[in-house]
Amino acid sequence: MSTNDGNDGPRTLKTVSVAADVVEAVRERGSVGVTELAEYLDLSKSTAYIHLKTLEENGFLVRRDGAYEIAFKFFVLGEYARNRSPLYQYGKPEVDELAEETGQYTHIVTEENGYGINLYQVKGETSISDDYQSEKPQHRDHLHYTASGKAILAYLPRERVEDIVASHGLPAHTEHTITDPDELFEELAAIRERGYAYNDGEEIEGFRAIGAPIRNPEGEVLGSLSVSGPASFMRDERFRDDLPERVTRAANVIEVSLNMNSHA
Repeated sequence: MSTNDGNDGPRTLKTVSVAADVVEAVRERGSVGVTELAEYLDLSKSTAYIHLKTLEENGFLVRRDGAYEIAFKFFVLGEYARNRSPLYQYGKPEVDELAEETGQYTHIVTEENGYGINLYQVKGETSISDDYQSEKPQHRDHLHYTASGKAILAYLPRERVEDIVASHGLPAHTEHTITDPDELFEELAAIRERGYAYNDGEEIEGFRAIGAPIRNPEGEVLGSLSVSGPASFMRDERFRDDLPERVTRAANVIEVSLNMNSHA
Protein backbone atom coordinates (compact mmCIF):
# COMPACT_ATOMS: atom_id res chain seq x y z
CA MET A 1 0.00 0.00 0.00
CA SER A 2 1.27 3.47 -0.87
CA THR A 3 0.36 6.77 0.69
CA ASN A 4 1.11 10.46 0.51
CA ASP A 5 -0.87 11.36 3.65
CA GLY A 6 -3.02 13.83 1.69
CA ASN A 7 -0.15 16.12 0.70
CA ASP A 8 1.38 16.94 -2.67
CA GLY A 9 4.67 15.15 -1.98
CA PRO A 10 5.82 11.90 -3.58
CA ARG A 11 3.92 8.73 -2.75
CA THR A 12 5.61 6.38 -0.29
CA LEU A 13 5.15 2.77 0.73
CA LYS A 14 3.50 2.47 4.13
CA THR A 15 5.03 -0.96 4.75
CA VAL A 16 8.52 0.43 4.26
CA SER A 17 7.76 3.32 6.61
CA VAL A 18 6.55 0.87 9.27
CA ALA A 19 9.68 -1.24 8.76
CA ALA A 20 11.80 1.87 9.30
CA ASP A 21 9.86 2.60 12.50
CA VAL A 22 10.51 -0.98 13.64
CA VAL A 23 14.25 -0.62 13.08
CA GLU A 24 14.31 2.67 15.02
CA ALA A 25 12.31 1.10 17.85
CA VAL A 26 14.73 -1.82 18.10
CA ARG A 27 17.67 0.60 18.16
CA GLU A 28 16.09 2.77 20.85
CA ARG A 29 15.20 -0.16 23.10
CA GLY A 30 18.26 -2.31 22.50
CA SER A 31 16.24 -5.46 21.90
CA VAL A 32 12.52 -6.18 21.67
CA GLY A 33 10.09 -9.04 21.57
CA VAL A 34 6.94 -9.19 19.49
CA THR A 35 4.57 -8.09 22.27
CA GLU A 36 6.81 -5.23 23.41
CA LEU A 37 7.19 -3.91 19.85
CA ALA A 38 3.45 -4.19 19.19
CA GLU A 39 2.68 -2.10 22.27
CA TYR A 40 5.49 0.38 21.61
CA LEU A 41 4.39 1.11 18.01
CA ASP A 42 0.68 0.46 18.51
CA LEU A 43 0.66 -2.44 16.06
CA SER A 44 -1.15 -5.74 16.16
CA LYS A 45 1.01 -8.64 17.30
CA SER A 46 0.71 -10.30 13.92
CA THR A 47 1.89 -7.14 12.11
CA ALA A 48 4.77 -6.69 14.54
CA TYR A 49 5.81 -10.31 14.05
CA ILE A 50 5.68 -10.09 10.26
CA HIS A 51 7.91 -7.00 10.20
CA LEU A 52 10.41 -8.43 12.69
CA LYS A 53 10.60 -11.75 10.85
CA THR A 54 10.97 -10.08 7.44
CA LEU A 55 13.79 -7.85 8.70
CA GLU A 56 15.47 -10.87 10.27
CA GLU A 57 15.26 -12.91 7.06
CA ASN A 58 16.82 -10.01 5.14
CA GLY A 59 19.70 -9.70 7.59
CA PHE A 60 18.78 -6.41 9.22
CA LEU A 61 17.81 -7.91 12.59
CA VAL A 62 19.05 -10.93 14.54
CA ARG A 63 17.12 -12.92 17.13
CA ARG A 64 18.83 -13.72 20.39
CA ASP A 65 17.19 -15.26 23.47
CA GLY A 66 13.73 -14.62 22.08
CA ALA A 67 14.30 -10.92 21.33
CA TYR A 68 15.28 -9.05 18.17
CA GLU A 69 18.39 -6.84 17.93
CA ILE A 70 20.04 -4.68 15.29
CA ALA A 71 22.28 -6.82 13.04
CA PHE A 72 25.84 -6.00 12.04
CA LYS A 73 24.61 -5.61 8.46
CA PHE A 74 23.94 -1.97 9.32
CA PHE A 75 27.58 -1.59 10.35
CA VAL A 76 28.68 -2.95 6.97
CA LEU A 77 26.35 -0.55 5.14
CA GLY A 78 27.48 2.37 7.31
CA GLU A 79 31.16 1.64 6.67
CA TYR A 80 30.44 1.46 2.96
CA ALA A 81 28.67 4.84 3.00
CA ARG A 82 31.39 6.47 5.10
CA ASN A 83 34.27 5.12 3.02
CA ARG A 84 32.67 6.55 -0.12
CA SER A 85 32.70 10.03 1.39
CA PRO A 86 35.57 12.25 0.19
CA LEU A 87 35.08 14.32 3.35
CA TYR A 88 35.96 11.24 5.41
CA GLN A 89 38.76 10.11 3.10
CA TYR A 90 40.63 13.42 3.16
CA GLY A 91 39.49 14.55 6.59
CA LYS A 92 40.58 11.50 8.58
CA PRO A 93 44.35 12.28 8.59
CA GLU A 94 43.71 15.81 9.81
CA VAL A 95 41.35 14.60 12.55
CA ASP A 96 44.02 12.15 13.73
CA GLU A 97 46.70 14.84 13.75
CA LEU A 98 44.53 17.45 15.47
CA ALA A 99 43.54 14.98 18.20
CA GLU A 100 47.21 14.23 18.79
CA GLU A 101 48.09 17.93 18.90
CA THR A 102 45.32 18.98 21.28
CA GLY A 103 44.82 15.78 23.29
CA GLN A 104 41.05 16.30 23.04
CA TYR A 105 38.11 14.79 21.16
CA THR A 106 38.24 15.73 17.48
CA HIS A 107 35.37 15.23 15.05
CA ILE A 108 34.49 15.53 11.40
CA VAL A 109 30.78 16.08 10.82
CA THR A 110 28.49 16.34 7.83
CA GLU A 111 24.84 17.34 7.49
CA GLU A 112 22.16 14.96 6.29
CA ASN A 113 18.41 15.53 6.44
CA GLY A 114 18.94 18.49 8.74
CA TYR A 115 20.97 16.60 11.34
CA GLY A 116 24.68 16.35 12.08
CA ILE A 117 26.30 12.99 11.32
CA ASN A 118 29.57 12.28 13.11
CA LEU A 119 31.58 10.68 10.30
CA TYR A 120 34.73 10.20 12.33
CA GLN A 121 35.96 11.07 15.80
CA VAL A 122 39.17 10.46 17.70
CA LYS A 123 39.68 10.58 21.45
CA GLY A 124 42.76 12.61 22.31
CA GLU A 125 45.26 11.29 24.83
CA THR A 126 44.28 13.67 27.63
CA SER A 127 40.56 13.94 26.88
CA ILE A 128 37.96 12.94 29.44
CA SER A 129 36.37 9.61 28.64
CA ASP A 130 32.58 9.49 28.99
CA ASP A 131 29.69 7.57 27.50
CA TYR A 132 28.18 10.67 25.88
CA GLN A 133 31.22 11.36 23.72
CA SER A 134 31.95 7.73 22.91
CA GLU A 135 28.34 7.19 21.81
CA LYS A 136 28.07 10.31 19.62
CA PRO A 137 28.70 8.41 16.37
CA GLN A 138 25.63 6.29 17.16
CA HIS A 139 23.27 9.27 17.13
CA ARG A 140 22.33 12.19 14.92
CA ASP A 141 22.77 15.63 16.48
CA HIS A 142 20.67 18.74 16.16
CA LEU A 143 22.90 21.28 14.48
CA HIS A 144 22.15 24.36 16.58
CA TYR A 145 23.83 23.32 19.83
CA THR A 146 27.19 22.00 18.60
CA ALA A 147 30.14 23.96 17.24
CA SER A 148 30.39 21.63 14.26
CA GLY A 149 26.67 21.98 13.58
CA LYS A 150 26.65 25.76 13.80
CA ALA A 151 29.70 25.93 11.53
CA ILE A 152 27.65 24.04 8.93
CA LEU A 153 24.44 26.04 9.45
CA ALA A 154 26.34 29.31 9.01
CA TYR A 155 27.18 28.44 5.42
CA LEU A 156 23.92 26.86 4.34
CA PRO A 157 21.41 29.05 2.46
CA ARG A 158 19.10 30.87 4.87
CA GLU A 159 16.06 29.13 3.37
CA ARG A 160 17.63 25.75 4.11
CA VAL A 161 18.33 26.73 7.71
CA GLU A 162 14.75 27.95 8.10
CA ASP A 163 13.50 24.60 6.79
CA ILE A 164 15.71 22.71 9.26
CA VAL A 165 14.48 24.83 12.17
CA ALA A 166 10.86 24.37 11.08
CA SER A 167 11.31 20.59 10.79
CA HIS A 168 13.46 19.84 13.84
CA GLY A 169 12.99 22.84 16.13
CA LEU A 170 15.61 24.32 18.46
CA PRO A 171 15.40 22.09 21.54
CA ALA A 172 17.45 23.10 24.57
CA HIS A 173 20.21 20.83 25.80
CA THR A 174 21.37 23.23 28.53
CA GLU A 175 20.38 26.69 29.72
CA HIS A 176 22.97 28.08 27.27
CA THR A 177 21.48 26.48 24.14
CA ILE A 178 20.15 28.91 21.54
CA THR A 179 16.41 28.30 21.25
CA ASP A 180 15.28 31.50 19.50
CA PRO A 181 15.52 31.60 15.65
CA ASP A 182 16.46 35.30 15.56
CA GLU A 183 19.29 34.72 18.03
CA LEU A 184 20.44 31.74 16.00
CA PHE A 185 20.67 33.77 12.79
CA GLU A 186 22.63 36.47 14.62
CA GLU A 187 25.03 33.80 15.83
CA LEU A 188 25.40 32.36 12.34
CA ALA A 189 26.26 35.83 10.98
CA ALA A 190 28.97 36.17 13.65
CA ILE A 191 30.35 32.75 12.71
CA ARG A 192 30.64 33.79 9.05
CA GLU A 193 32.39 36.98 10.14
CA ARG A 194 35.10 35.19 12.16
CA GLY A 195 35.19 31.92 10.19
CA TYR A 196 34.52 29.45 13.01
CA ALA A 197 31.94 28.55 15.64
CA TYR A 198 32.00 28.31 19.43
CA ASN A 199 30.04 25.93 21.64
CA ASP A 200 30.23 27.27 25.16
CA GLY A 201 28.27 24.83 27.30
CA GLU A 202 25.39 24.72 24.82
CA GLU A 203 25.45 20.94 24.42
CA ILE A 204 26.87 19.83 27.78
CA GLU A 205 27.36 21.99 30.87
CA GLY A 206 31.06 22.67 31.41
CA PHE A 207 32.02 21.46 27.95
CA ARG A 208 33.28 23.62 25.09
CA ALA A 209 34.09 23.17 21.41
CA ILE A 210 35.45 24.97 18.36
CA GLY A 211 34.15 24.12 14.88
CA ALA A 212 35.23 25.29 11.42
CA PRO A 213 33.43 24.75 8.11
CA ILE A 214 34.84 22.68 5.25
CA ARG A 215 33.74 24.10 1.88
CA ASN A 216 34.28 23.50 -1.81
CA PRO A 217 35.62 26.20 -4.20
CA GLU A 218 32.05 27.39 -4.86
CA GLY A 219 31.53 28.05 -1.14
CA GLU A 220 29.16 25.13 -0.62
CA VAL A 221 29.60 23.67 2.86
CA LEU A 222 30.49 19.97 2.88
CA GLY A 223 30.87 19.50 6.61
CA SER A 224 32.94 20.74 9.53
CA LEU A 225 35.88 19.92 11.76
CA SER A 226 35.76 20.43 15.53
CA VAL A 227 37.66 19.96 18.77
CA SER A 228 35.81 19.60 22.08
CA GLY A 229 36.84 19.35 25.71
CA PRO A 230 36.17 20.47 29.27
CA ALA A 231 36.02 24.19 29.98
CA SER A 232 38.93 23.76 32.39
CA PHE A 233 41.12 22.91 29.39
CA MET A 234 39.49 25.13 26.79
CA ARG A 235 39.70 28.50 28.50
CA ASP A 236 40.96 32.04 28.01
CA GLU A 237 43.40 32.48 25.12
CA ARG A 238 43.41 28.78 24.29
CA PHE A 239 39.64 28.84 23.69
CA ARG A 240 39.47 32.24 22.00
CA ASP A 241 42.64 32.22 19.87
CA ASP A 242 44.89 29.14 19.90
CA LEU A 243 42.37 26.37 19.23
CA PRO A 244 40.35 28.34 16.63
CA GLU A 245 43.57 28.90 14.69
CA ARG A 246 44.45 25.20 14.81
CA VAL A 247 40.99 24.05 13.85
CA THR A 248 40.58 26.48 10.94
CA ARG A 249 44.06 25.64 9.67
CA ALA A 250 43.27 21.91 9.68
CA ALA A 251 39.90 22.56 8.00
CA ASN A 252 41.69 24.54 5.29
CA VAL A 253 44.09 21.63 4.68
CA ILE A 254 41.11 19.31 4.20
CA GLU A 255 39.55 21.79 1.77
CA VAL A 256 42.75 21.95 -0.27
CA SER A 257 43.03 18.14 -0.38
CA LEU A 258 39.39 17.81 -1.46
CA ASN A 259 39.69 20.49 -4.09
CA MET A 260 42.97 19.19 -5.54
CA ASN A 261 41.63 15.65 -5.82
CA SER A 262 38.34 16.77 -7.35
CA HIS A 263 40.36 18.10 -10.30
CA ALA A 264 42.76 15.15 -10.51
